[in-house]
Amino acid sequence: MSMDTTGEPGGPSRMSLDHQPLPPPLLTGTGQSDLVSTPEAKKAAADTIGNHLERETKDSGAHADESTANVVKALGPHDGHGWVASGALKKAHHTWGEQVQALMNRLSYEKSALTGAATHLYNTDFGIKHGIARPGSPMDLY
Repeated sequence: MSMDTTGEPGGPSRMSLDHQPLPPPLLTGTGQSDLVSTPEAKKAAADTIGNHLERETKDSGAHADESTANVVKALGPHDGHGWVASGALKKAHHTWGEQVQALMNRLSYEKSALTGAATHLYNTDFGIKHGIARPGSPMDLY
C-alpha cells in the first residue's frame, strides 16, 4: 500500500507501507582507512600511549586523589559528628580508583601489543619459511 500525504508546513511527502527498509550497508575495506597497519604508525600510536595517555591519566588520577581526600576529610567526623557523604564518597573514590587502574592496565597492554606486533609477525613469517623450506640433502654438502 502506498499513499501520498501532505506533510506539515513543508509540502507533500510520500509514505509507503509496502516496502521494507533498506538493509544496513555491508562493510567493505573502504571504511577502515584509519587502521594502523604500518610499523611507523604502530610505533607512533604506542608512543602516544606511552608519552601522553599513560602519563596524563596518572597525573589526572593523582589530582583527583588529592581533591577527593580533602573533601572526605572536610566532610568527615569532627567532634563526633560528620556527614554520611564522607563515607559514601570514600567508597565511590575507591571504586573509581580500581577503574582507573583497569584503564592503566589496558593502556599498557595496548602499547605492548602495538610495539610487539611487528616482531610477532616477523617471527611468525620466519618460522613458517623455515617450516616449509625443503629438507636438506646430503648432496648440498658437496
